Amino acid sequence: MSTNILIVDDEEQYLRLMDINLRTEGFNVLKAKNGIEAVETVAKNHPNLVLLDIQMPKLDGFGACQRIREFSNIPIIIVTVIGKEQDLIRGLDLGADDYIVKPFSINELLARVRSVLRRAQTSASPFISGVFNHGNMKIDFTRAEVYCDDNPVFLSATEYRLLLQFARNIGTVLTSEQLLTDVWGPEYKEDKEIFWVSISRLRQKLEADPKNPQHIVTRSGLGYTMPLLE
Repeated sequence: MSTNILIVDDEEQYLRLMDINLRTEGFNVLKAKNGIEAVETVAKNHPNLVLLDIQMPKLDGFGACQRIREFSNIPIIIVTVIGKEQDLIRGLDLGADDYIVKPFSINELLARVRSVLRRAQTSASPFISGVFNHGNMKIDFTRAEVYCDDNPVFLSATEYRLLLQFARNIGTVLTSEQLLTDVWGPEYKEDKEIFWVSISRLRQKLEADPKNPQHIVTRSGLGYTMPLLE
């Protein structure tokens, strides 16, 4: 099955650069030049991945990411000239799966595209069948669905894969480096920023009190764990 990637950028040089290289690698490419076109294209065509610029007319990348996340968990990579930490965190916090800062090498772009697509594909394939329960949280592996107090919880592909790592290793303390390697890939081993934002987002979605988590607990100086419940 062909993989469709939507490129969203108002700069023609970047549209052309990414288009040519992605097609060379065998991907099908869709294009949009502003955030409104991006949202409409995702809703209509359901691509496998979005490469989303931030600074665009009509609706910027932050707004587009937020709107897409209202109806889709499609993987999103922020592609932006903005390299400020707070802007990158904002993009991740709105639900983006990864980011890359302009100017970038094509090899870096392709590596991140493959990594995000790989994570999304793995997340869609449950590692066991059945249901996992942890306090008020339930994971239905067969349907790849998560519930808290029987209410559905909407997770991105990366967030779901991160949660699976905790469920698979319940009671075990996992380091941030280990989780980054297992969930994102070895090339992300030192990318603590994307990890911290993802942990924070999971806690906001799963925990009754994110400041006093029960499902994803920090072990100071050691790592993180999903504790065994009595």
